[in-house]
Amino acid sequence: MQSTRTVMTKGGPKELAGPELRPGDQAPDFSCLDRRLQFVTLAATARKPRIFSVIPSIDTPVCDMQTKRFDREAARDAGIAIYSVSVDLPFALGRFADTYGIDHVEMLSDHRDLSFGRNWGVLIPELRLLCRAIFVVDADNIIRYVEYVPELNQRPDFEAALAAVHKLTGSAAAAH
Repeated sequence: MQSTRTVMTKGGPKELAGPELRPGDQAPDFSCLDRRLQFVTLAATARKPRIFSVIPSIDTPVCDMQTKRFDREAARDAGIAIYSVSVDLPFALGRFADTYGIDHVEMLSDHRDLSFGRNWGVLIPELRLLCRAIFVVDADNIIRYVEYVPELNQRPDFEAALAAVHKLTGSAAAAH
């Protein structure tokens, strides 16, 4: 099924492939590589509230900021797990994590078969990149919050995503 959803880029609107997920949907499976070249699927992620922070490329300013921000948030709350997903190679993700001390966000690469991008509706086929998006998934793999950021260079709504995950954990952790 061809998508009619788009994301804005410097080159104009680009079509997104895959379904538009909504709160209440079952989180789709995927197969990504972590920075140690180990396969990670939905079933292998933590069975607790999770944030999937989707970024176009770790080597851009907004993606850099987004990953660092979520790493700080994950460090404050052991009741959540945060995964950063891009099509960057696992080696680039490992270099970034090592350089900036990213210890609390699990970096995942969807470069092999783009299964996360296709299954979660964030793939930009023309660019072979993922659009910026945030998904909050509960311990039962039900999506509780979704944000498909309408422009590639725009920041996501951190406070809304963090409020959604903290609602699941009952945490009073403040979003800073």
